[in-house]
Amino acid sequence: MRLSLGIALAVSAASLPAQTVPPPDASAQGDVAVTIYNNDQALVQDRRELSLPGGRSRQEFPDVSARIRPETVTLTGNGLGIVEQNFDYDLLSPSALMQKAVGETITLVRINPANGAETRERARVLAANGGVVLQIGDRIEVLRDDGLPVRVIFDKVPEGLRPRPTLSVTLEAPRGGRQPVTLTYLTPGLSWSADYVALFDERAGRMDVQGWITLANESGTTYRSANTVLVAGAARTTSDRGGYYPPPPPPPMRRAGTETAGRERLGDFYLYPLPERTTIAQKQQKQVSFLDVSGAPAARAYEYRNGWLATAEQPQSVNSVLRFSTGRQQGLGDALPAGTVRVYQRDSRGNPQFVGESEIGHTPMGSDVGLTIGQAFDVKVQPTVEQRTRVDSGGTRWRTAMRYRLTNASPQPVTVDLLQSGLWGDTRITAESQKSERRSADEAVWRVAVPANGEATVTATFDTRF
Repeated sequence: MRLSLGIALAVSAASLPAQTVPPPDASAQGDVAVTIYNNDQALVQDRRELSLPGGRSRQEFPDVSARIRPETVTLTGNGLGIVEQNFDYDLLSPSALMQKAVGETITLVRINPANGAETRERARVLAANGGVVLQIGDRIEVLRDDGLPVRVIFDKVPEGLRPRPTLSVTLEAPRGGRQPVTLTYLTPGLSWSADYVALFDERAGRMDVQGWITLANESGTTYRSANTVLVAGAARTTSDRGGYYPPPPPPPMRRAGTETAGRERLGDFYLYPLPERTTIAQKQQKQVSFLDVSGAPAARAYEYRNGWLATAEQPQSVNSVLRFSTGRQQGLGDALPAGTVRVYQRDSRGNPQFVGESEIGHTPMGSDVGLTIGQAFDVKVQPTVEQRTRVDSGGTRWRTAMRYRLTNASPQPVTVDLLQSGLWGDTRITAESQKSERRSADEAVWRVAVPANGEATVTATFDTRF
């Protein structure tokens, strides 16, 4: 419900709920530890000091996540037993106050703009659906946004409205006294991703890489001075959409590594603890450095993939690819969490310029990586079907003669990895002008040297059965 702009709302401080609510710049949280996963899930562990009476009592925990999964809550303490727990997520706001006041009596305070005189009337709230309908004595009135100053005073805060997300727990304590308790729960709304900035020196064949972790908080609560650990991997939960566990985006790995990174592991995941405690504020993104490598070997390469044995009407740009290793020797020397790699190169004036970006999945240490960062302006390929004939009378065998013309308008010679995909079924290369490598049953590749300001041609004949 949208309240009229000319209405101010007030409530007596004495009518606030009987709970200990810290001021806005403080928090009821204790010693907080947050573990954040890649699939919009986080584990919060909040250790607080409570003064508990012996026997049964109701304890309230403000400043929990507004998106807490109540079924995941555990509370541990010396001999404590949980009888009942409730999560109050209906937060105190002007619209919530008015909606909860339907059927109740409030006080309207009007100010005469001519003389400043104040008048007060008692009114019963009849409805608060897109506007506020009141009964004042024998008349029915609708609060309007007519510019006249009006205040609404509520006698009390309705039960169930909380100024902050609050978990209430009924406990059974064997004895009274002050003791630590640990509140643990899962929540969505906390996420992290990795971002990489690579400065590539093509002439030297080296690159510098800075890795950043970006934290985002949409959980409705700030976590102050939290001991934060990031998990590279998505632990499966039954709350995943449709019970389906989506795989990470396919990484541009040309060869998966077999080296173990020197980081703490948890099951099949790597842990990335932040070096210092940090405050993760609501509606905030925070970046923390976790990787800083200088002078790692890197090289530019060119690739073109023809999806099927077909003719392209126009020459096509080849992909510009940045190749490097994540290995301990001659590489970045680390496992890379999934994220985006943004690549820069210095121009003739020495200024770094953005030249492209690419997504990577979780990449083990020791992997060979090829990032497609753009398309080459000067290097083109045009595949052409020169002839396609039926070999047998049944129409199950076809022979296709292909011609690939590669051109290079740059002042430097280049080598292009020319890949022909779509070789499904029993497809054989019966003739070729240059020896190919069959990388898989579906794909063959030629490494074609193209001279500076020149061109090269590859021909091949394919015998296809289907």
